[in-house]
Amino acid sequence: MRLLSKSLAFCVLAVFLAFASPVSAQSDNSTKKRPARPQDPAEAALNGLLVSAQAAMDRNDFAAASQNYREYLAKKPDSAYAHFQLGYACAELKQPAEAKTEFEKAIELDPKMAEAQLNLGVLLLDRDPAAAIAPLQKAAELKPDEARAKILLGWAFERAGNYSAAIDAYHAAEKLDDKNFNVHLSLGRTLLNASRPSDAEPEFRAALAVQPSSADAHLGLAQALLAEKKPEAAASELAAYLQAHPDDSGTRVERAAILASLGRNEEAIAELDRAAASAPETLHSLQLRGEANFQLKRYDDAIAALEKASALSPGDLDTHARLGHLYMQKKSYPDAVRELMAALKIDPKANDVLGELVTAEYLNKNYAATLKGLDLLSQRQALPASTWFVRADCYDKLGQPAPALEAYQKFLSLNKDENNDMYFEATARVRVLAREVKDKKR
Repeated sequence: MRLLSKSLAFCVLAVFLAFASPVSAQSDNSTKKRPARPQDPAEAALNGLLVSAQAAMDRNDFAAASQNYREYLAKKPDSAYAHFQLGYACAELKQPAEAKTEFEKAIELDPKMAEAQLNLGVLLLDRDPAAAIAPLQKAAELKPDEARAKILLGWAFERAGNYSAAIDAYHAAEKLDDKNFNVHLSLGRTLLNASRPSDAEPEFRAALAVQPSSADAHLGLAQALLAEKKPEAAASELAAYLQAHPDDSGTRVERAAILASLGRNEEAIAELDRAAASAPETLHSLQLRGEANFQLKRYDDAIAALEKASALSPGDLDTHARLGHLYMQKKSYPDAVRELMAALKIDPKANDVLGELVTAEYLNKNYAATLKGLDLLSQRQALPASTWFVRADCYDKLGQPAPALEAYQKFLSLNKDENNDMYFEATARVRVLAREVKDKKR
C-alpha cells in the first residue's frame, strides 16, 4: 500500500510511504522453534496456522491470511503479533473498521509495538487526521532515529490544520534525513499553506535537487514564487511542471495569466491555445484571451473571444464592460452602447460603466440619452469641467440654446486650459447663443 498526500494549496502529491511490513512486526513467542522436545499437537496446529497465514501474506492472499489469523486468535487472543498481522490483512481487504480494532488490540497488548502505532496512524490519516496524531506521535517516540514516522506525523498535523506542529515534525524528519524528497516536498507545501512562501521556496528547491524531474516540486516552487511576486521565475517553473502534465488546462491558463501580466501576450495566447486543445475554454480563459488580443490591438479577435465568454456567462459584468470598451475602440458605438447598457443592468451602481456609457451615447449622437446619463452620474460623483462642455454640446445639438448657453458658460468658468479646442469652441458658441437667446426674448 502507499500513502497519498494532498496539497492544500495546489494539487495532489504522492508521498510514497508504505505501511510497516508485516514481517517487521515483533515475533510472537509461539512461533519460536523448540527443538529439544516433542511439540504438543495443539501447539503444532497453532503454529501451522501462523505458517499458513504468513505464506498467504507473502502471496498477497489477504483473505486466507485473515482467516488463518482469526482461527489462531480464537485460541491465542493475547498475541499482539497476530492482532497486528490481522489488522494489516484487514486494511488490505479494505476493512478499515476491523483493521483499526486489530491494531488497537495489538497496541493494548504491546504498547511498544511501533509498527502497530504507525499502521493505526496511517489507517486514520485520510478518515480522521486529528485522531491519527496520537499513534503517530507514539510511533515517532518509539523510533526516534527514523524519519518516516515523523513525516507521517507532520502529514497528520497538516491535514488537521495545525501547520505549526506539522512544520516542527517535518523539521525533525529533515534533521534525520536531509536528502529525503518527501520531507522537503511536504515541508515546502506546509510552509506555503502557512503563508511563508520565502521559507517554502528553498524546500521545494531542495526537493528538486533530489528529484529534478518532480512535477509536484516544480508546481510547488511556482506557487511559492508567485506568492513572492516573482512571476518570471514562476512562469518558468510552471512550464517545467507542464512538461509532465501537458493536459493540465487549468495550470496552462494560470501560466497564460502570468505571461499576460508580464506583457508577453503572444506567448499567453499560445498557452491558451494549448489549454483549449485539452479542455473547453472557461469564462476566465476567454476573458484572458480577449485581454491579450486587446493589448496586441487585435480587436476583432478580442471581441470574438469575449462574445464567447458572454454566451458562456450572460450575467458577467466584466465581459459586457470589456466588450463595450472594445467596440468603443473600433468606433462601433451602437454595439458599445448595447454592451455597456447590459453591464449597467447587471450592476446599476457601476459608475465606471455608466461613465463609459455616457461617452458611447454621446459619440453615437444619442444626445438626450447622454444628458440623462450625465444627470445620473453627477448625482453620484463630482464630474470634471469637460462634462459641462459635453452637456452644452448636447443641448446645442438638440436645439435648446438657453440651457446650452448656461452649460457653455459653466464650462468656461471651470476650465483652466485656455489652449484646448473645447475652450475655443465654447467661446465661439457662447457669443452665437447669447445673441440667439437675446433675440428670442424680444
